[in-house]
Amino acid sequence: QVQLAESGGRLVQTGGSLRLSCAVNGGTFSRLHMGWFRQAPGKEREFVAAIPWVGDRTNPSYYRDSVKGRFTISRDNAKNAGALQMNSLKPEDTAVYYCAAGYSGSYVDSRSYEYWGQGTQVTVSS
Repeated sequence: QVQLAESGGRLVQTGGSLRLSCAVNGGTFSRLHMGWFRQAPGKEREFVAAIPWVGDRTNPSYYRDSVKGRFTISRDNAKNAGALQMNSLKPEDTAVYYCAAGYSGSYVDSRSYEYWGQGTQVTVSS
């Protein structure tokens, strides 16, 4: 069983930065692809960013268009952890952010993620 725990969410002003962390316990970390999703009030959960498992060198990362150039996803295979660095935050980035992991499937599709954290709230004030 794989367990994920996010941290780092808080209230921040427009233009500010946050770093979300995701601690992973269990499973074979190097074989997991990792992703971040978010869900704003009244909206469906949406893909934010993904990083492939260690053996996939096709593309180092994936992002939704609205966060490209502002967000950076990373993973630390020595610490079994992931992170999402968020810069130039906007009010529309306000949401609960979820860390997720899986062993197969499309990196941008939530159905490819078998394991989910509880979420961390990010609020960007205008």
